Order: sequence, then C-alpha cells, then structure tokens
Amino acid sequence: MMCREEHKKKYPEVPVNFAEFSKKCSRRWKTMSRKEKSKFDELAKTDKVHYDQEMKDYGPAKGGKKKKDSNTFKRPPSGFFLFYSEFHPKIKSTNPGISIGDVTKKLGEM
Repeated sequence: MMCREEHKKKYPEVPVNFAEFSKKCSRRWKTMSRKEKSKFDELAKTDKVHYDQEMKDYGPAKGGKKKKDSNTFKRPPSGFFLFYSEFHPKIKSTNPGISIGDVTKKLGEM
C-alpha cells in the first residue's frame, strides 16, 4: 500500500501495470533493512489480531456445514428417483449380492 501511495503521488496520471509494479515493490522489499521492515511487521501483527477477532465472532463458517432446518419443504423427487424406488427392490431381489452402483447402472439402462 505504501508503494502504491508513493506511486500515485509521484505519477498521478500514469496507470499502474500490476506485474511491473509488484516486481518493483518486491525488489524494494528485498533491499530494505530489518529496521524498515519491522514497521510493516508490526502493522501485520495488529492486522492479524484484528482478523482473528473478527473471525472468532463470524458464525457461518464454523463447522463447515450449515444446519438444516427440519421444517423446510423438500423438493419433490425426480422421475428417475420415482422409477428407482419402484424397480430397485425387484433388481435387488433377483441379484442379491449386487452393489448399489451396479443397481443404479441397471436402472439407468432400463
């Protein structure tokens, strides 16, 4: 951000080519002393604390899955699922050791 602000002040009318700009910033970072970098490290630490606090209070992403509401309506089954529910027991009874995947393949062929 500091590099961007400096660039805007020096060249306010020149558009920024991101690839070249990031290369220049990278070179500048590599040539900075530890003392100069420490300022940015401190800023990053405070941002990290702020981010962690916000993520702790943020609810939906916790657990990875949404809880389902049991009162919502279910979509009606498709034609294939109605067909499947009718013919699945017949195929299963004629081929007792068949896997679910093979049953589905046979039903798909039918």
